[in-house]
Parts: sequence; structure tokens; C-alpha cells
Amino acid sequence: MGKVTGFLEIDRQVHKYQPASDRIRHFREFTLPMSDKEVEKQAARCMDCGIPFCHGPTGCPIHNQIPDWNDLVYNGDWEQAIRNLHSTNNFPEFTGRVCPAPCEEACTLNLEDIPVAIKTVEQALADKAYESGYVRPYPAEKKTGKRVAIIGSGPSGMAAAQQLGRAGHEVHVYERESRPGGLLRYGIPDFKMEKHYIDRRVVQMSGEGVTFHCGINVGVDKKVEDLLAEFDAVLYCGGSEAPRPAGIPGTEFHGVHDAMPYLVQQNRRVGGEGIQSSAWPSEPILAGGKHIVVVGGGDTASDCVGTAFRQGAVRVTQLDIRPQPPEKENKLAVWPYWATKMRTSSSQAEGAQREFQVATLEFIGEDGELTGVKCCEVDEKRKPIPGTEFVIRADLAFIAIGFAGPISGAVTTELDGKLDIITDTRRSQNVAANDRDYRTNIDRLYVAGDVRRGQSLVVWAIREGRQAAASIDETLMGSTVLPR
Repeated sequence: MGKVTGFLEIDRQVHKYQPASDRIRHFREFTLPMSDKEVEKQAARCMDCGIPFCHGPTGCPIHNQIPDWNDLVYNGDWEQAIRNLHSTNNFPEFTGRVCPAPCEEACTLNLEDIPVAIKTVEQALADKAYESGYVRPYPAEKKTGKRVAIIGSGPSGMAAAQQLGRAGHEVHVYERESRPGGLLRYGIPDFKMEKHYIDRRVVQMSGEGVTFHCGINVGVDKKVEDLLAEFDAVLYCGGSEAPRPAGIPGTEFHGVHDAMPYLVQQNRRVGGEGIQSSAWPSEPILAGGKHIVVVGGGDTASDCVGTAFRQGAVRVTQLDIRPQPPEKENKLAVWPYWATKMRTSSSQAEGAQREFQVATLEFIGEDGELTGVKCCEVDEKRKPIPGTEFVIRADLAFIAIGFAGPISGAVTTELDGKLDIITDTRRSQNVAANDRDYRTNIDRLYVAGDVRRGQSLVVWAIREGRQAAASIDETLMGSTVLPR
């Protein structure tokens, strides 16, 4: 905990943003950092709540010891707070920027709508770690002689690689794209997280003995069976990238795209790469001077909104089939769980027109070019209401309604018929494995992250990578000291 009476004396304060009129002119991060003293005051608000739901099963999936490092920050012991945070979270600079903070939803003070600014303190700690030189290689003192291959360098693959490297194993990470990071690099816009944070971690991990092999699409350029023959264990962390089928007529019109190719293209531009990718279409997709419609109400849709504004879109409309949620949730009914309530992302606050309880009926166009999106209102069961049809002008439309599992043409294609696949409640096709040992039905092949659990948060990916690493280490060595 922090100061005993801190929550009574200190108002909640979080990072402020650059004005929308300024931040839409660039793709850099736009949060304005707080001073150390301001962060210490926020940490002081952590109360002696008895049961800290913030890092329990309802709050932080990686079980950050939030009251502990809040107390350390309040007392000015930033170095020990950084060590505490890194003991549970390999990459707090990632989670401090892109995690939606279920820990704050579970905070006891959220019963009064004034939770501790946990995410703000976490990001400040992560940035202080770089300033203080804590983010440097920590190689294993002794090598085990065991070799592990990891397919995919997203948050789960990177977390597992770092854990296994520090345990003394020889770790090789295979990445399809030209640079490591997975969807952290190519799916999340730079205005949410700049990619030099990934580059710094790659340098650190390379110093710890992890070898990155980029531009190798396992299942195409190199077979999984070859990896299984060459390594003592193989961990598949391929993510969930296949777009969920929309079933909307008119997707053949030029100007209708899935969200991920659009985001990947822009991230490659910002990163100084060409837009050509091994997995995504190479046709340039740009929103400048156009009317944009985004179908979907989640984070990916919001990222499309922010990207379109920065490219110079004239108008951006976001369609959500769900009813507009209430401004305030019933705390006694949902706390400490994640609540359904009206939330406005920084991208939406930049000027998006949001339409709720609206279904997308079809994309319409002329001479093969998209000209509009036909919509209608829906009832509580998401059934179209007759007579409510309307058309929104659109030069570009992005479909962002979720993901259905790993993309085809790689690992799951090579192992088709051999690897057990299950369908979850969201109709996603995921590789079958439990969350205790992360083993697939194929000997020495493990799986972790979104490719196992389905589309989820970066904190869940890191947790699964860490737990899979502990399982692999225990299997190879007979026991493990790696935390789960």
C-alpha cells in the first residue's frame, strides 16, 4: 500500500494527452509524462484494501504485485519498484502503453470511480528502468546445453524467449516478418506505442543469448518437422491474425479491406519499410481526403480510426452493432470485473462519428469502386428493424470485427490433420492445449498466446509465454525455478 490516508487526500491524476489537433499531425506517442513527484503522489493513493483485487484473477493476468510497487514508488525506492515489476512482467513498457488496465477496473477505489492510476505508475516505472540502465542483458550464469525454437516474436514469443534464455537454454526465435515484434510492431500503431521499445528489448535479449531469425515463415520457408528434429522443444506463438469472416455482401468492391492489412501497411511506412509483406496485400491503402467507414467497435477498429485521421481522412464513421452502453456501470453488480460501459478511446475522441446498434447490410459501389455502406438499425437481438435502412458515403471501408485464429499457409497448414484444433465460443480456430503445461498433441511441440486462447490482450500473451517457458524448462531439466 502507499500512504495510509493518501486516497482521501490526493485526487486521481493520469497522463494528459497532446490536443487532438496537434497529435493527428504525426504518428508519435502523444502522452505527456508526469514528473516523478506527481507519480509518487499517485502511488500514495494505493489504500490498505485488505484483498488487492488489482493483481488477483479479476485484475492483472500476469499478477503484477501492484500494492508492493506502489508502496515502493511512494517511498521513493524506484529501483526496487522496477525490480519488483520486472519479476512478474518482462515488458512493462508494452503493457503500460497498450493494456486497457483491467487492474484499475478491479481497484477497490473504482467503487467510487477514482481508481489508483496503476497504468500511469507502471509506464513511469518502465520508462525509469531505461533511464536508470536497468534494461540491460542478464545472461544465464550457466548454459544447460538444451535448445529451444520459438515460432513467432509477438509478446508471448518474446516473453518465453527471454525466460528460457535466462534459464540457460539456447533459444532461437523465428519471425515471418523482417523485424521482431509480431502484432506489437505491425498491428499496434506507433501513436500508441513507438517501436524503439521493441528494438531495445531485442538488443537486451540478444545479449542474453537469444537469436532472432527474421524473414523466415515457418511452415513455408522452414518446416516445423525440421525444427522438431533440430531442437529439444518447439514453442508455437503465432498469434491470431486471420480476420473473422464478415459475411457482408459487396466486399469485392475496390476500397473494402480487412483492418489488419491497413494497419500493417502504415506501421511499415512509419518504420521505414516498404509496404510489401509476406502475409498481407501490397496495394497501397491510404485514407487521405476520403470518407472512411470502420465496421466494428473494438481496439482494432479504434486503431483504424486514429490511423485514418493521421492520414488526412475527411470523415470517419465507426459502426457498432452493439447498443450504446451506459455512461456508468452498476458497481455492485459487476465490480471487480471488467464492466460494459461507455468508453471513448483517444482515437475516437479525435473526431469519429460513432453509430451504435447499427448493422452493416452491404457495401455498395459503381464500376467496381466502393461508394457507400448500406446500414440499418437493429433490435436488442441484433435483428434488422424494417424501414430503418440508410446509406453512409464511403470511399474506404475497414472491417474490424475480430480474428478467427492463425493465418493459413504456415504452421497449421503444414500440420493439417496432425495438430489438434478446437473452436472456441467466438468461432475461432485455436491450437488445442491446456494452460498448465501448454503441450499440443504433437510430442515436444508447445503452444502459447493468442494462437491457443484466441484473440486477447498483450498481458495474457505475456502470461502464457512465461508459463509455457516454465513448462518447457521443467520438462527439459526435471524442475524449474522460472515463475509462472
